[in-house]
Amino acid sequence: MGKGKTKKAQGQTPLMRQYYKIKDRHPHAILLFRMGDFYETFDADAKTVSQVLGITLTKRANGKAQDVPLAGFPHHALDNYLPKLVTAGLRVAICEQLEDPKMARTIVKRGVIEVVTPGISFHDQLLNPKRANYLAAVCWGRERSDKGWAGVAFLDASTGEFSVTEVPAEQVDALLQTIAPAEVLVDKRQRGEVQELRFQDYLLSPQEDWVFGYDFAYETLLRHFQTHSLKGYGVEDLKLGLVAAGAALYYVGDTQKGKLPHIRRIQRFRSDDFMALDPQTKRNLELVASMQHGGQEGTLVQILDATLTPMGGRLLRKWLVRPLRTVDNIEKRLEAVDALVTSPRMREHLRTELGEVGDLERLAAKVATNRAMPRDMVHLKLTLKQIPKLKSLLHDEACDTLRKLGDNLTLCTDVVERIERALVDEPPALVGQGGLFREGYHDALDELRHIATSAKDWVARMQQKESERTGITSLKVGFNKVFGYYLEVTNAHKDKVPDDFIRKQTLVNSERYITPELKEYEEKILTAEEKMASLEQQLFDELRMAVAEETTALQLNASYLAMLDCLASLAYTAERNQYVRPEVHDGTELSIEEGRHPVVEQTLPAGEPFIPNSVNLDPDGEQILVITGPNMAGKSVVLRQTGLIVLLAQVGSFVPAAKARIGVVDRIFTRVGASDNLAAGESTFLVEMNETANILNNATARSLILLDEVGRGTSTFDGLSIAWALVEYLHEAPELAARTLFATHYHELNELANRYPRVRNYRIQVQEHDGKVIFLRKLIPGGADHSYGIEVARMAGLPEPVIQRAKEVLRQLESQHLVVEEASDPAHGDGIPSRSAQPVAATIDEPDFQMSLFTAAPDPVAEQLKDTLRSLDLNRMTPIEALMKLDELRRLVEG
Repeated sequence: MGKGKTKKAQGQTPLMRQYYKIKDRHPHAILLFRMGDFYETFDADAKTVSQVLGITLTKRANGKAQDVPLAGFPHHALDNYLPKLVTAGLRVAICEQLEDPKMARTIVKRGVIEVVTPGISFHDQLLNPKRANYLAAVCWGRERSDKGWAGVAFLDASTGEFSVTEVPAEQVDALLQTIAPAEVLVDKRQRGEVQELRFQDYLLSPQEDWVFGYDFAYETLLRHFQTHSLKGYGVEDLKLGLVAAGAALYYVGDTQKGKLPHIRRIQRFRSDDFMALDPQTKRNLELVASMQHGGQEGTLVQILDATLTPMGGRLLRKWLVRPLRTVDNIEKRLEAVDALVTSPRMREHLRTELGEVGDLERLAAKVATNRAMPRDMVHLKLTLKQIPKLKSLLHDEACDTLRKLGDNLTLCTDVVERIERALVDEPPALVGQGGLFREGYHDALDELRHIATSAKDWVARMQQKESERTGITSLKVGFNKVFGYYLEVTNAHKDKVPDDFIRKQTLVNSERYITPELKEYEEKILTAEEKMASLEQQLFDELRMAVAEETTALQLNASYLAMLDCLASLAYTAERNQYVRPEVHDGTELSIEEGRHPVVEQTLPAGEPFIPNSVNLDPDGEQILVITGPNMAGKSVVLRQTGLIVLLAQVGSFVPAAKARIGVVDRIFTRVGASDNLAAGESTFLVEMNETANILNNATARSLILLDEVGRGTSTFDGLSIAWALVEYLHEAPELAARTLFATHYHELNELANRYPRVRNYRIQVQEHDGKVIFLRKLIPGGADHSYGIEVARMAGLPEPVIQRAKEVLRQLESQHLVVEEASDPAHGDGIPSRSAQPVAATIDEPDFQMSLFTAAPDPVAEQLKDTLRSLDLNRMTPIEALMKLDELRRLVEG
């Protein structure tokens, strides 16, 4: 809060002076200021918290200074309110009391123990068990040597995963879409680079320029990893990447007050190892988020995720957005999945044991950062106790991948035995509540516990003894927080009270007394409870530190268990949904027999079958399939299912098909659906052309391109011309001869198959019955000559007069004849287009085309305009000549 320093005015209370001093160190965070049993916020923070949490805004007196706004909540409600603040995009600094108020001579010492941000949190309430919570940092190159490049680092503080890479600047957005960070750090000097990207999906955290300095970042990394260089991690040459990594590590360390021992290594993220998926493709294929509402319903991950552990769920999401490109690596996963599919008993035993495994990855991070609570330690023990069973299960497995995963698991016997010996099976949630350690674990603790737990027996004996000594049968021993233990005597027996009773309190019907013996035992009990709580904390800290020494082994176990969980999940899904093992190879042939859409087939109404379809693509033969058919017939489903089957195969999963032979693709490109980007001032058509341009500029001969209705965002003939030229371009450019599915409602494109040898026509089969259209959902060879758009409009419920008028207009339009001239390139005498080729020209040879729709009689001016336009050779006109001709036509119209 920028006003903090100015508010240190005369007359403020010492408490508020302390608050503003701490707030000045965290100006961009909401400061939760611990005061006794409450977290309080003041000034602008209080107003924000009041609005976000819906709690009452009040005022607090500030000495002679003006009153300040105040909003607070009980400290035990932090787990309820903190997620709401962070979800609202706020950073929250948690300020605790650092000493016992009873021991403070003046104002209680306070300090910020952690800053929680969307990208950095260890609180379970803020973390999705099945999703990583990444903080990313981006550093764009400024020097001549690295201009056009960017370093990207991403770190999950809750698990210790830390990766770094460098990519061309134009690929930063796509990489971030793959990582899906909750927060992104940028150098505040690089506003221009940030503005060029669409960062609306992330919380941006601009940092000071020195945080993004190379020397500072490099020293931060060396100091953390305690090494002389970073060569051992294979990242020494990534100058921009190391700047981003150092910035990320410093930011996490600053917010967590240096508690980062679980971040043990930094690894190089090699994008070449994975299939490239741009943001549009991930969105269009709905891998992990639905296009409709952004949730998980109706996505590929929802169908595939049968994982039983949180870390397995997180890894599966990574696999889906990072498919493999190397046949050997793909085959290793496929072999493991195959082994578990063909051995149901092994798979079920494996899944049964994994079902008892907790989130070892995040538990290890909690232990290493001193955040683990008693129940976390017990969950960690129970997870580790599953490892011997898993190792035994996989010991004789024939599949190398599965057997090696089992062999690599570490038993961590010492950790299990230590926790087992120390903690009870069902410990309290917090340390200090008593009953945490087993009896016999520590002699001094047992003695203190005996004193504390024997109090009831002692009180009963004391009450009986004093009742017999005094003859007061109604005498009782009681306890309250104000007076401690006391003896209560009713007024009817006051005359029997002995001299050694010391009166402490007078009530309406009784008197309360104490004795030296009673006070002595009270001191013993209360001291024992305090000592017991202190000793339990000390013993628990020692236990936690001992377990933290095994962090590396715990993290490796977590990674192996996650892999086993993913492989078992893929096998379970394959058998449940009747998937088959694909044949993956380094060639370019792509053959899918009776393929199915993995999501659509699971979401059809009960009893409605999914109609499978076959697709064959080969750059040497059937390179481009032009798929025609009416809207709603299923063209888009065929495109998407092809992309998903290829992606699943390269993930290492079985696929929904009767048979599949997949030549590895380097990238999947999709142009599916229409959408506006109004915030950026982009129309549907501009978005469509941007995405199409991205495909043409980045696809290779090993890519898979899925195009759906390209050109529909503009006028019919503009769109048709663009679609026609696009197919020609994909066919004729050798470096771009990618396998392509082109779905379109322009049935005129069927003519391309007659002109180009590697273009094939397919259509979605329909049947007309009693004037109605029946969609058969079947892909068959041949082109459609009718779009059935009006019948689809009828099905949608358009009024009958609109339908009839549409038919009249359609008849007139269909009476026109489309003439497509051969494309030519001055640099090529053979009429074959290259990357510089001009698009084909589409003209209409009917003289009264379209004018007859809107005019009752011929118009002389209109006829003259048409004659003039027909005579123009646009390919030979210069821009100046075109402008002059346009001015001449304008004067003709104006008379």
